[in-house]
Amino acid sequence: MEMNQYLEVFIEESKDHLQNCNTQMLELEKNPGDIAIVNEIFRSAHTLKGMSATMGYEDLASLTHNMENVLDDIRNGKLSVTTAVMDALFSAVDDLEDMTASIASGGDGKKDVSRSLSLLEAIQKGEPAPKAAAANNSSIQYDEFERTVIEQSLEQGYKAYELTVKLKDDCLLKAARVYMVFEVLEKIGEVIKSNPTVDQLEEENFDQQFCVTIASKEEKDFIEKSVLKVSEVESAEAAAVNLEAVEEKPKAAQEAAVTQEVVVEESSKETQKQAVSNKTIRVNIDRLDVLMNLFEELVIDRGRLEQISKELNHGELNETVERMSRISGDLQSIILTMRMVPVETVFNRFPRMVRQLARDLNKQISLEISGQDTELDRTVIDEIGDPLVHLLRNALDHGIESPAARKEKGKPEEGTIQLRAYHSGNHVFIEIEDDGAGISKEKVLSKALSRGIVTEEQAKTLTDSQVYELIMASGFSTAETISDISGRGVGLDVVKTTIESLGGSITIHSTEGQGSIFSVQLPLTLSIISVMLVEVEEEKFAIPLSSIIETAIVKDEEILHAHNQRVIDFRGKVVPLVFLNETFDVKKENTEDIHSVIIVRKGEKLAGLVVDSFIGQQEVVLKSLGDYLGNVFAISGATILGDGQVALIVDCNALIQ
Repeated sequence: MEMNQYLEVFIEESKDHLQNCNTQMLELEKNPGDIAIVNEIFRSAHTLKGMSATMGYEDLASLTHNMENVLDDIRNGKLSVTTAVMDALFSAVDDLEDMTASIASGGDGKKDVSRSLSLLEAIQKGEPAPKAAAANNSSIQYDEFERTVIEQSLEQGYKAYELTVKLKDDCLLKAARVYMVFEVLEKIGEVIKSNPTVDQLEEENFDQQFCVTIASKEEKDFIEKSVLKVSEVESAEAAAVNLEAVEEKPKAAQEAAVTQEVVVEESSKETQKQAVSNKTIRVNIDRLDVLMNLFEELVIDRGRLEQISKELNHGELNETVERMSRISGDLQSIILTMRMVPVETVFNRFPRMVRQLARDLNKQISLEISGQDTELDRTVIDEIGDPLVHLLRNALDHGIESPAARKEKGKPEEGTIQLRAYHSGNHVFIEIEDDGAGISKEKVLSKALSRGIVTEEQAKTLTDSQVYELIMASGFSTAETISDISGRGVGLDVVKTTIESLGGSITIHSTEGQGSIFSVQLPLTLSIISVMLVEVEEEKFAIPLSSIIETAIVKDEEILHAHNQRVIDFRGKVVPLVFLNETFDVKKENTEDIHSVIIVRKGEKLAGLVVDSFIGQQEVVLKSLGDYLGNVFAISGATILGDGQVALIVDCNALIQ
C-alpha cells in the first residue's frame, strides 16, 4: 500500500488526538477520580498507536503503547493520578508532538525518548521517578559571559554546581519558596543563572522543579542540606558543572554566529515546517452543503444572465457574462472536488477482513479489487461501508464453498471474490461477484411461499432476477444453519434499506453452481450536472451527458422489430429504441419519418432515446422532486432553465433493463 497519499491525513489526525490528550489530561489533573476522562485519553492514545504502526512509525507507536499501559493501570485502579504520573504523561505527549512535527516537515519522526520511556516504566513498576540527569546532560545553556564567569570562578578556587530543586506537590506559595531558596544560596555563594529565568520563577510560571547554577566554596552536601531546610522543599540535588560540556555549547554558538547563512536556512526550514503542518484544514460537511446550495442558486442566475445576454446581443455584456461563466465554472469544479473521495478509502479495509474470515471459515479465498480510484460523494462514502461489509461476509460465508466441495465440483480449491467500482452515467456501480455456489431459485421460492412473502400465482410470473431479490425481504434466510458471520437474507433487508436511502438500488444476478453478482448502483449526488437539453413536442427534457455516447438521425425504414420491440442496428449492435413521448405520455401530433436519437449506456447495455430535436448542452442544477411527487419513473429530478422554464431530468438507467 502506498502510504504517502495518507500522510497528510495521518498528520492532521495525529495532531487532533494529541490535542485531545493534552486537553483531557489537564481535566484529569482537576478531576483525578474521573475514569471517563482516562478512557477518553486512552482512546486517543490507542488510535494514535494504531495509525502510527500502520504508517510505519514504530518509535511513535512504541511510546504511545507505554502511555497506554500507564492509562490502563489507572483505569483498573492499580495506579492513582499523581503529579508524577501526569508529568510522565505530559512528557510523553510532548515527545509525540515533536515526532509528529518532524514527520510533517519531511523527517522520519525519530527522537530520543528515553527519558519519557523511563518515567513511564518507573511509574508502572511503582519506582520513584528517575533522577534528573546532571552534568553533561544539563538542561541549562550558557552564553559567552556566563561561561567566562564559571571559568573565572573555577580558577579562583570556587566550585560550580547545577542545583535541581523540587518543591512539594501541595506547595501553595511557590514564588515565596523560590525567594527563600535564592536567599539561602546567595549567603553561601554566587548565583550565576536559573532555569526557568528569575522573572518566570517570580510569576510561578513553572511546575514544581527549577534549576540554579551557583559558584561556591562549599561542598555540594552542605549546599543541598542548606536548601532542604527551606520549608516545602521536597528535594535538592547538586551536580558539578562539567567545564568541557559547558565549553562545547558556546563553541557551537560562535560557529552559528560566524555562519549567519546557516541560521537563515534553519529559519527557512522552520517556515517550511509550519507551512507543511498547516497545509490542510477540516471543514464540517454541513458547511459544504450550504456552500453547494448557494452555488446552485448562482448557476441558475448564470443561466438566466446568459439567456438575457443572447437576447440583447450587447458586446460588453456578452464579454462580462462569458468571463463570469468561466470563473463560476472553475469555482464549481473546486466545490465539487472538495466533496469527492475515492472508494479506495472504504475498500482498503476489506483485504484484511476477508483474510481473517477465510481463516475462520477454513476456506481459501482470493479477493480481487478494481476501480478503487472511482470517486463518490463524501456523504455516500460514509454510509456505504457497512452494507459492503455485509455483502462481502455473505459472499464468503454462503457464496464460496469449502475447498473440498469446490474440488468435488471440479472447481479450483481457492474461490475468488471480485470487488469492483466504475462510473456509468450519473451513477457509480459497486459490484461484488463470487464464483461460488450461486443462489438456488427453487429454495428461495419455496422459502418465500412458506413465509407468505409471495403467493403461488405471483411466483409463476416472477423473473429470475425478481426471485433472487426476494432474499432481501425482511427476516428471509435460505441458510440451513445460521452462522455468526452472516445469513443469506438475514441483514440483507438492512443493506437494501441503507442503499435505497442513499438514492441507490441493488440488483442480484446468479447462476446456480457458478456464482452470484450483487450490483449496487449509487448516485454521485452531484447537484450540478452537464446535460443535453432535448424537446419532445413542447416539453423540454434534460439527459445527463455522462450517460450519452453519441447522437444520431434515424429514418423510419432503419427501425426494425425484434421480440416485440423496436430496435436499430447501431455499429453492428442491436440497440432497442425508447420513444420518450410514449414513456412520459406526451401527446404527439405530427408523425415524422426521421427521428433524432440519443444513444445512452448503462454498464454494457445500450439504448436509443427518440426525441423531436436537440436544443444543446448546458449545466443545470439537479433539484429533487420532493416528497409530494415522490419517485417518478425514469425521472431523477428537475431543473430551472435560464428562461424560467422547468425541465425534467431523465434517469437513463431506469430506461435500460
